[in-house]
Amino acid sequence: RIFIYIQPDFASTVSGSGNVVQLRDWYADLFLTENKEWRIRAGQSKVPYGFENEQSSQNRLALDRNDALNSAVSNERDLGFFLYYTPSELRARFRHLVESGLKGSGDYGMFGLGVYNGQTANQSEENDNKHFIVKFAYPHEFQNGQILEAGVSAYTGKFFVSRSAIVPEGGGGAQTPGGPNNIRDKRFGAYFVLYPQPFGLQAEYTVGEGPQLNEARTDIEKRSLEGGYVQAMYNYRCEKYCLMVLPFVRWQYYNGGRKSEANSP
Repeated sequence: RIFIYIQPDFASTVSGSGNVVQLRDWYADLFLTENKEWRIRAGQSKVPYGFENEQSSQNRLALDRNDALNSAVSNERDLGFFLYYTPSELRARFRHLVESGLKGSGDYGMFGLGVYNGQTANQSEENDNKHFIVKFAYPHEFQNGQILEAGVSAYTGKFFVSRSAIVPEGGGGAQTPGGPNNIRDKRFGAYFVLYPQPFGLQAEYTVGEGPQLNEARTDIEKRSLEGGYVQAMYNYRCEKYCLMVLPFVRWQYYNGGRKSEANSP
């Protein structure tokens, strides 16, 4: 009833140094029931916020993850404990959505509840405050085989913002922005995915509050944020040549801070 997963990255960059070995994932799943419907995940793993954050890069269709949802968890990962529940029928469905090439996100629970550091992957915890998260996702299969997945997630905690000297608006000498070190970081997000069979539609949106550098570039403040994206796609398959092509078009928007960067610009 124990599953251990380790994924190293042999080409990370740390403080300007390239090709540093770093752990991406290192966690253990402890299955609480024989049918594996309930499990506890402990260690560094993906934080279950949003759909595209959960997707593996080999399954994601877009060239990069969207800014609005991805800015919530840099590198999508953190150190924590997560409780997941997925009925056996849905576990099989989540697996099918990945293995069939439909660009699923994998099994991060129909229901999930977790506590994690909040400073993102491979970063020291800078305060005693922890982040708490809850999520719900359900992939519904219609009689014709079409699958529509919808989900919501929300988290809250306090984030410690790193700072560096910056020239204020209007000029002058470089100064380190002021403001509180620990700023409330909370978000709510929702998504739906109509899987490409053959036409597909995918959308996510998030709202919340977080740290952000002010317009004068003198203080880091708690500001509201919002953003999301809409993506349309088409799944073309040619069985004769074993070919699958998925052209897509995407619109995205984000108005908020990038908390994982110095001064949260």
